[in-house]
Amino acid sequence: MALKIAVPKETAAHETRVAASPETVKKLIALGARVCIENGAGDKANILDADFKDAGATICKDAAETYKSADIILKVRPPSDAEIKQIQKATLLIGMLAPYSDDALLKKLADAQINACSMELVPRITRAQSMDVLSSQSNLAGYKSVLDAAEHFGRAFPMMMTAAGTVPPAKVFVMGAGVAGLQAIATARRLGGVVSATDVRPAAKEQVESLGATFVAVENEEFKEAETSGGYAKEMSKEYQKEQQALVEDTIAKQDIVITTALIPGRPAAKLISEAMVKSMKPGSVIVDLAVENGGNCASSEAGKVVKKHGVSIVGHYNVPGRLSTNASALYAKNLLNFVTLLIDKDSKKIALNLEDEIIAGVLLTKDGAVIHPNFTKTKPAPKVVDKKILESDKSPASETAVKKAPIKKAATKKTSPKKAPSKKSATKKPATKKAAPKTAGKKTSEKKD
Repeated sequence: MALKIAVPKETAAHETRVAASPETVKKLIALGARVCIENGAGDKANILDADFKDAGATICKDAAETYKSADIILKVRPPSDAEIKQIQKATLLIGMLAPYSDDALLKKLADAQINACSMELVPRITRAQSMDVLSSQSNLAGYKSVLDAAEHFGRAFPMMMTAAGTVPPAKVFVMGAGVAGLQAIATARRLGGVVSATDVRPAAKEQVESLGATFVAVENEEFKEAETSGGYAKEMSKEYQKEQQALVEDTIAKQDIVITTALIPGRPAAKLISEAMVKSMKPGSVIVDLAVENGGNCASSEAGKVVKKHGVSIVGHYNVPGRLSTNASALYAKNLLNFVTLLIDKDSKKIALNLEDEIIAGVLLTKDGAVIHPNFTKTKPAPKVVDKKILESDKSPASETAVKKAPIKKAATKKTSPKKAPSKKSATKKPATKKAAPKTAGKKTSEKKD
């Protein structure tokens, strides 16, 4: 029987997206799978059951029928407890499972022997770009944030010169120049705003300026090393944060609109805007907090609400990508299609979890009843065994090269010195030769280590 891929209706509050589109349904079927979609799964994304059916999907009457005998389940949000009970053992669950914020979910999935992949963990490598759900969804969130700001801003965005006078352009400040931030900059510029932005990652400066915005940051030595190998911002020192905060305070007081996008995976959102900063802004100004679901970048924002404090409107919508549900669903579904294509063997048409593949290994949370992802397991890899003598002679961290070279040098010295003293005539010279050899060898060894 063909592989069954199930797409249930999302049950999480505020979720409007669906994990498939008519386009991806056709391509999943072309891979040799049959696709079953729960009745009404795409309604909030303006994708009708008839659209899915025309693409070749089977429409299931409820969640129980959708989940039954499924080999792969595609979801947007993590499953509820009720959904977990409906998922059969060894089923492969793929979705944005928020593993950093829900440890209990990982245990439940492992206990239910569900093999789970969390798409937020897709490694940031070139080959995985087409599967990067964070980028596809953040891009839409950045765009929508500017439209939300314009909705609550009681003035025009672009400069307008009229016979009655000149309307000045809106001043927009974007905090965080990742995918969402860069799209916010581009959108605000298209609307005619004067845009500036800040980020602690040095690479962001060139990107911000390439979009026509002004870069704002304390550019010291710490700033030059403020990016992880994965492309995320590092947490900065308290001294740097203090200097940056002073600069930001001065900048924010002059803005009409501030959009915050700063969020490090696995950590609560950093508080970038204090209540005092909100108070310093002009009446009628707007703050859009895209990190509100993780605690918010603004101290005054409230999740799921638009509040007004000190004359400033603070926008904190839930699920901002979902406010563009049709586009968000289409992009997310394509991310999933690209990942699923990696999993299905072309010959057998069955699931093939190749743990040697860094993309699959990077997203696989649970397998065969256990949590296996290294970021979420309590066990740590055993330390490498290093020659005890070398550790005693050099307490500084040694590289593998230094560890290999040191004993070879010593061994060579010991072998050559006995061969140079076979006769009695040279017996008087033996002590000098023996003493000189270790000194020379020791000197060379230390020079190599240094």
